[in-house]
Amino acid sequence: MENRGLLFIPDISGFTRFVTETEINHSRLIIQELLELLINANEINLEVSEIEGDAILFYRYGESPDLREVYRQVEKMFCEFHKHIGFYEISRFCQCKACLSAVKLTLKIITHYGEFAGYNVKNFSKLIGKDVIVAHQLLKNDIGQHEYWLVTDELLQHHEPAGLANWMQWNNSAKKTETGEISFHYTPLTPLKQSITPEVPLQLELAEKVKMISLSRDYPVHIIRLFHATGDFNYRSRWQEGVRTVEEINHFLPRLGMKCRVVKEGGQSVITHSSYSFTPEKIVFSETDEKKKQATYYTLERINDKTTRLTLDYYIQKNLIDETMFELFRKRSITNELKKSMENLEQVAKEINVSTEY
Repeated sequence: MENRGLLFIPDISGFTRFVTETEINHSRLIIQELLELLINANEINLEVSEIEGDAILFYRYGESPDLREVYRQVEKMFCEFHKHIGFYEISRFCQCKACLSAVKLTLKIITHYGEFAGYNVKNFSKLIGKDVIVAHQLLKNDIGQHEYWLVTDELLQHHEPAGLANWMQWNNSAKKTETGEISFHYTPLTPLKQSITPEVPLQLELAEKVKMISLSRDYPVHIIRLFHATGDFNYRSRWQEGVRTVEEINHFLPRLGMKCRVVKEGGQSVITHSSYSFTPEKIVFSETDEKKKQATYYTLERINDKTTRLTLDYYIQKNLIDETMFELFRKRSITNELKKSMENLEQVAKEINVSTEY
């Protein structure tokens, strides 16, 4: 059994080709997150041979595994995958084509049992053998569905895969190759989505805060351009007064819950995107410090396709002494800083290259 084992390939699909550099980069980052999620969802001691574009080649040497064990792994990866993209859909800040399309991504999983061997090229471990070729050939087949679990006869050992789950609808088919016909069974996985409990994003509560500053300004740009300029931490040092550098703490595309470390002339702080709502006419999001002592709300309102109004509302915790001290010693300087920042923002928003279609 040294050279025999399970081959397990989850494959992501659904992205179309994108035009702008932003969309290409964002599709790459989304796929990267999902591939890492699939690797972290590995619960049956699979080894990673390599990442092949939008797919991962997993393997495990040994006797043919119990099909129930394989199914539990399939279920885990599929549910984690759709839970992640479902939450991203309601929490993402980006409105480019790649991010809008993320919710349409699909996952299919190919499983096969056969003979293969490994070899090393410097620090990389690779698999070789006809059954590795077979598993890859099965990625392209005539199955009409986009999400399914495919099991070859070699893994089934010629037993029907009945009894794993009541919702499964098994079909059998075969793929013709140069070396012969590969027989397999498959079942759609889409019904599994019904078992996923959607996550609800937490919203910043304002009941214990009081608004101390409110400023508005109109910008000659589309609402989406202004949204990217304000919501993406990567642009923050270009327009916010006093900010020297911004360092992302959790490295992913801008969304609810994203954190960054802001280094200013007077020190540094960690801020978090804390609430978010989106409509084509109005976008509202907020950010707060780690201790939630203060918060800034950004309200973007579409005037027309070429004009957007931004309102910045600055809040602190309700406390009579703190409110009085703020009015006396901090309000003027922070107001001036915000006004200058809003002036700087106009040029940054004009330079952003992002699709305004949604």
